This record gives sequence, C-alpha cells and structure tokens, in this order.
Amino acid sequence: MLTHARHPEHVLVEQRDLLTADVPAPVADVAAQLRAVLEWAREYLCGPHPELGRKGPVCPFAQGSLERGTFFLAVHRGEAPTPETLAETLLIYRDWFRELPPVTGPAAQFKTVLLTFPDLAPQWAQAVVDETQARLKPRYVAEGLMIGEFHAGPPDKGGLWNPDFRPLRSPVPLLAIRHMVATDLPFLTDDAAALRSYLQRFGTGTPAVLRQRAAAAAHRLGLTPEEIG
Repeated sequence: MLTHARHPEHVLVEQRDLLTADVPAPVADVAAQLRAVLEWAREYLCGPHPELGRKGPVCPFAQGSLERGTFFLAVHRGEAPTPETLAETLLIYRDWFRELPPVTGPAAQFKTVLLTFPDLAPQWAQAVVDETQARLKPRYVAEGLMIGEFHAGPPDKGGLWNPDFRPLRSPVPLLAIRHMVATDLPFLTDDAAALRSYLQRFGTGTPAVLRQRAAAAAHRLGLTPEEIG
C-alpha cells in the first residue's frame, strides 16, 4: 500500500495488499468491496463479452495495468459525497497519478487509479458518479487524461460498438483515472472542447482507422482548422 507523502490520509491499495489475509488497516473494513473490484477487473474488464460488439477484452488497458503492477485502488468514505467535494479529492489523486512511475514511455499508458466509493448509498451512486465525471471530464481531457465513471446503474452510456450494451457497470461505484491515448477518440466526439483537446494533442497521430471519424466529428461540431492546429 502506498501512502501520499503530503496527504497521509490518502492511500493507494495495490493488488498484493488484497491477496493476503491481513489487509492494511486503513482499508481492512472494505476489503471485500476492494476484492470485488479487483475480481471484476480481472474477470470482466480483461475478458471478452458476447454483447461487446467487437473482439477482444472489454477494456484494452486492464490486463496490461494488472500485469505491470500499475493498477491502484483508492477509497473515498461517506454515504453521500457531492460532486463538488469529490472534485477536490480527485485533484489530489490526479496529481499523485502523474507522479507514480512510470511517468513516461509506452508503459505509462497502462497506469490506472480507481477511486472507489464503498459507502456510497445505492440511490445516490449513479447521480454522484456521473455528475462528478461530467464536471471533471473537460479539465482532465485538456490535460491529456481520461476519467471514467462506473457503477451498478445501470449506466446510461451504451457501448461504442453495441449501443444496447452497458459496459460501464461495476460492483462498487468508482471513477477511474488513466492517460489519454490516440484510440480514445470515440469517447470524445460528442463535445467540441474535448475533441479539440484530443486533436491538438494527437493531430496526425490519430490512428488511420479513426481519421475519417475525427474529421466528421470536427465538421459536425464546427471546429475550424485553426482551432485544432
């Protein structure tokens, strides 16, 4: 388990912490929920799904993150946190995420921090998680990061390849932070600011199979060549 140097009340739980009988004291009382999230990542995110609409795992990053030991779980306590308070808490984890090794190179794209909400009342989970993600997404995307929302929902958002599939379902409500990569374009075509940030960052590095989609989205959202560099 890692403890924040400047905010010791914040910790990051590693896989190995959950594979022993003696889970570290700060999170021992929610060990069952954290183990459920770890199992969900291993079994669901890393595996295929008949409703996904494409081949491969549900999440292309989870297996690499788990194998490299760059998969971290954090815990936020409270039955009804607000998007405002969570935004402040997530700033700490966002900055910590950037400091965690690896900070450069291909392996950095597999680094993931999942902030879990084991106490969040079920009737509030969807609204709190979704509203927090919507509030923070523009800022995170502008900084080259992605923030994803997961809860039992069922989530409103359908899959990219099958709109009837709800891939963002999880056993514990959580928000996930990771680096943006070039293949994230499909997640960013519904918002002009997000698409602008993506295109300014990747430009000609947009994968060939997504360039037509990027151009169509830029035209639909009224982005000019000057805006996207």
